Amino acid sequence: MATSGAASALPQDGAAVRALIARTVGGARRAAAAAAAHFRRALRGERKRRPWGGGPGRAAGSRPEVRAPPGRSALQGAPGMEDKRNIPIIEWEHLDKRRFYVLGICMTMMIRVSVYPFTLIRTRLQVQKGKSLYNGTFDAFVKILRTEGAAGLYRGFLVNTFTLISGQCYVTTYELTRKYVARYNNNNAVKSLVAGGSASLVAQSITVPIDVVSQHLMMQRKGESMGRFTVRGRDGRRLVVFGQTKDIIVQIFKADGLKGFYRGYVASLLTYIPNSAVWWPFYHFYAEQLSSLTPKDCPHLLLQAISGPLAAATASTLTNPMDVIRARVQVEGKSSIVLTFKQLMAEEGPWGLTKGLSARIISATPSTIVIVVGYETLKKLSLRPELMDSRH
Repeated sequence: MATSGAASALPQDGAAVRALIARTVGGARRAAAAAAAHFRRALRGERKRRPWGGGPGRAAGSRPEVRAPPGRSALQGAPGMEDKRNIPIIEWEHLDKRRFYVLGICMTMMIRVSVYPFTLIRTRLQVQKGKSLYNGTFDAFVKILRTEGAAGLYRGFLVNTFTLISGQCYVTTYELTRKYVARYNNNNAVKSLVAGGSASLVAQSITVPIDVVSQHLMMQRKGESMGRFTVRGRDGRRLVVFGQTKDIIVQIFKADGLKGFYRGYVASLLTYIPNSAVWWPFYHFYAEQLSSLTPKDCPHLLLQAISGPLAAATASTLTNPMDVIRARVQVEGKSSIVLTFKQLMAEEGPWGLTKGLSARIISATPSTIVIVVGYETLKKLSLRPELMDSRH
């Protein structure tokens, strides 16, 4: 019988069987060691690593080993990584949410402190008629510092810090929307476009009332105002910071009611939804292009730090005309976007649509570098404990 023939081919004594087993196990160990060495060499040769653990020692619940198609590395085949992308994208499910929010608020606050003066300058340049007060960004900076002191560059800052809430809502909406869109389309540009627009819609619904109040405070120059409302203390005395805020809120409510706090809401959506929707795809596009042009040992963070300002400059240039109209609608109390646009064109021509662009780009450049580097670092610092060993 075939069975007895096969059995007769096997060694009959125990020593021979043990020797056969030893040779088989030894061969398997050598093959496994060779495979592990090859994989380590591949990792050292790659410009990135997966953002999760892998292999026999990975934690329960972590991503399984990914087998890549022929011609691609295992890293390029990993879930969450875009095809042909050399820069890893840490997704929402990889994060420790508590750590992410705490570190995110601290990081956002530091960014606000550094760039707020340029936000104030941009708003004043956009609202002024022609060049009646300032000739440009640098001229505005010098004049404000000379006449109002350093505090003049931070008018409305404390009120503006309440937008930290909208900032966290923005990040959460962005990440969750990316995760949802990934079910239907895994193209990174599509995920970024939809997520960026959705996040901006949610954030602006919270931000606009805060922006309206803070922008009126920005317009308070020494002894006068560039906007509709002027802060006046009782008996000529100067109001403290929160007294000024209360005074502006009361004046807005008396003049326009509750809807006054949402003046320019549509203009804000038409500014910031396209800005956000355009920024993210351009950011990933520039990062991908730079990655293909730079040496393989170029740090990812450097590429991201360059891609961010390039994306910000592109988005700012495309959306600045609507930003000028938004600022005028909110500060001057106008009710029509179309009429505001027509008036701007009649008074200042097409160049009026570029007002504040340089200040916007100047404020966007350092803030975007900090945001990009900080956000990417923040996500790495916020990785779940079982994924921390693969962070780079």
